[in-house]
Amino acid sequence: MDYQKLQNGSDIRGVALEGIEGQHINLTEQACRDIGRGFALWLSRRLAKKELRVSVGRDSRLSGEALCGWLCEAMTAEGLQVTDFGMASTPAMFMSTVTMGFEFDGAVMITASHLPFNRNGFKFFTRDGGVEKQDISAILACAASADHTGFPQGKLTSGGFMDAYAGLLLNKVRQATGHERPLEGFRVVVDAGNGAGGFYVDKVLRPLGANTEGSQFLEPDGSFPNHIPNPENEEAMAAIMGAVAKNKADLGIIFDTDVDRAGAVLSDGSELNRNRLIAMMSAILLREHPGTTIVTDSITSTGLAEFITAHGGVHHRFKRGYRNVINESVRLNAEGHDSQLAMETSGHGALKENYFLDDGAYLVTKLLIELARGKKEGYTLHSLIADLREPAESREFRMNLLLDDFKPYGTDVIEKLTAYAASQPGWTVAPSNYEGIRVNLGKAHGDGWFLLRMSLHDPLMPLNIESDEKGGIKTIAGELYGFLRQYGKLDSAAVGAFLK
Repeated sequence: MDYQKLQNGSDIRGVALEGIEGQHINLTEQACRDIGRGFALWLSRRLAKKELRVSVGRDSRLSGEALCGWLCEAMTAEGLQVTDFGMASTPAMFMSTVTMGFEFDGAVMITASHLPFNRNGFKFFTRDGGVEKQDISAILACAASADHTGFPQGKLTSGGFMDAYAGLLLNKVRQATGHERPLEGFRVVVDAGNGAGGFYVDKVLRPLGANTEGSQFLEPDGSFPNHIPNPENEEAMAAIMGAVAKNKADLGIIFDTDVDRAGAVLSDGSELNRNRLIAMMSAILLREHPGTTIVTDSITSTGLAEFITAHGGVHHRFKRGYRNVINESVRLNAEGHDSQLAMETSGHGALKENYFLDDGAYLVTKLLIELARGKKEGYTLHSLIADLREPAESREFRMNLLLDDFKPYGTDVIEKLTAYAASQPGWTVAPSNYEGIRVNLGKAHGDGWFLLRMSLHDPLMPLNIESDEKGGIKTIAGELYGFLRQYGKLDSAAVGAFLK
């Protein structure tokens, strides 16, 4: 098969189990073995050394153990010394390359994040961080080749790293607060969605003194029987909000499957997600690093931009895609502009102080520090974002592009809309826009904004609309729909149905 079709940005993803009609297995045993050989080849060429140590971990997916076995056997056959960590989180796998006493040359995480149970995939790391899109393409090219490293047979051993990783988070809180058990008297509930995040209760929260009664779905189960492990999913967020209310918790935490993303719920039951979570992390980091630049994706709200500016920071709105956001923050720092936070509305958040690693557990650990400090100094988590102005309405429409060669068509739609917007009274094309077209509309035209862009990978165009008045989205969508429906290969039916 064409292995390049397994690339999904900076990851590899595919179908690993039957069970969903029309989706056939393409992460076959042969594919996994070839990918293992491909990574060994790529890593040996990149590092130009023969003695290579690689760690491997997986989330709770039903196919994880089999994929891990095939991958590890292939890498040891190519001469790598491989350690299987078993159940782990994606951020922990990177940390195994930089933590003293471990310091692996490379790491592999077997996960497909929040995708359905039949999917799986691979994320790869070196000590420089997660590999880039071009690296995945190179690894898959190596997998498709007949090349071998030529190294003598390696060895596969079992090991553990999650205790060491959790210890890093524990020490972070204890050093910041000056107390061994700073969460004594707090109730914190966790919803792991039956993914890999259940460790956080026993290995982090309880040693810090927190009462974790009411935590749920901590046992790994790759069939995901309770809800999709995804902080963006409404059912998942309703589950953790319910747990907070039922147990009168001071904080609720929810992880995605492999723990590179997180969301939270405050004690009053309000959701801490998307713009609100970015605002809270911005408030924390701007206090620690006044004037720093916060890099976000393109669909963050006007209110968030005002919040960051009001707190003394610089808001840099960039492209969708967590790696795009992270790489932009890294670029700014390299140019001499301090940027401490890169965060996407999906919940991917990466901090300069933590290797620019998108780590949901590290993110909520920063919240725990604020929870403990606030009790001592007289403030609450709520107070950190009390001045965040939130939109009255927000909505996303996902419009399919109904043709195979969709990119030129979508690009043409955006170019024509840019010209059209410039001619419309009350419409202002936003400056410094890095993808698609973002247009601000005045009070007479819905009092908000819209962003039309191309999807990163799929033949569709997401349309995001936000308004500061009730009914404003319908006004904005109505003004825009006349333009959209001219394009027969752009399925704008969802917008039309919303307007009826």
